[in-house]
Amino acid sequence: MTSPAEQDSRFSSAVYGARIARAAELARSAGLDGLVVTPGPDLRYLTGSRADSFERLTALVIAADTAKASVVLPRLELASLKESAVGDLGLTVLDWVDGVDPYAIVAAQLPTGAKVAVTDAMPALHLIPLADTLGALPILATGVLRELRMVKDDAEIEALRRAGAAIDRVHARMAEFLIVGRTEAEVGEAISEAILEEGHTEAAFVIVGSGPHGADPHHEVSDRVIESGDVVVIDIGGPVEPGYNSDSTRTYSMGQPSAEVSAQFAVLEAAQQAAVDSVRPGVSAESVDVAAREVLAAQGLAEVFVHRTGHGIGLSVHEEPYIVEGNTIELVEGMAFSIEPGIYFRGSWGARIEDIVVVTADGCESFNNRPHGLTVLG
Repeated sequence: MTSPAEQDSRFSSAVYGARIARAAELARSAGLDGLVVTPGPDLRYLTGSRADSFERLTALVIAADTAKASVVLPRLELASLKESAVGDLGLTVLDWVDGVDPYAIVAAQLPTGAKVAVTDAMPALHLIPLADTLGALPILATGVLRELRMVKDDAEIEALRRAGAAIDRVHARMAEFLIVGRTEAEVGEAISEAILEEGHTEAAFVIVGSGPHGADPHHEVSDRVIESGDVVVIDIGGPVEPGYNSDSTRTYSMGQPSAEVSAQFAVLEAAQQAAVDSVRPGVSAESVDVAAREVLAAQGLAEVFVHRTGHGIGLSVHEEPYIVEGNTIELVEGMAFSIEPGIYFRGSWGARIEDIVVVTADGCESFNNRPHGLTVLG
């Protein structure tokens, strides 16, 4: 197992150079003159930078017509570029000090009257003065950057594959953590430690939904003591270097489940498999949602499936494409997303099965390979 410290903190500079060039190309196609990207997942995607957003502006400015890129940042934040590909790519670095107008520096990198798009992570603190300087309100760059980030390249797919294997190793150890008599919080703390031990840089989220808490899809942990007979939903994940996330849910039973629970869980398992089997290039995102939902509906469980079937994943745990009714986007090779139908009986119990998959030339590859059935512990 490779430790987080031994993993590369970013991809090769060539990867980021190609992404910036592609972003400029897509911006031109969208009729834009430039992109302004402040710290967040989009900046990390384009440069490998982990810079934070503060009251002083840091921004990547990409001129669409030339693909020339500049980084505008406070002089006191220059050290934040060391982990990024900015230096290797030879990007122009325009540092500024207090008293200088950074928005004017940004504007100077773009044509007069430029039509500009900004990342959706840009704070209003920076958006409003930038708009004043440009003389027009920028639009969101979501459409341009979404097209880039939705389709993963080989380096990203390998990172997601490692993340999936790492979280599978945590689920494989669940008998160590999930024990009758412990509280959800105690189990969650042990799982968080294991997430780090198995190769993640942090535990991004830990859901331990025991008994009636399993009927709340976004329950986290509580002081509830886990009891014999409980059905327990464990939804966990976190990033591995260089920042790509795992997200996997399995459901456990503390002792043998009732015949009713077993039967309803078997329907859920079939629904999740039907959704996985439906994935291939050219089908719509919503069709994958329909595949899971139809299996549940046929057994009278449609009303207890209360959320979308999945979400994209990468540098963000939740990103596009969303696997939900109404999303008619066609799946293409390289898109990565979760498939996670669930059933929730309020006040009683719940269950969810979640894998991360990537679209391949003729179907999909799952990054999670732990058994899908209701695992009996205790």
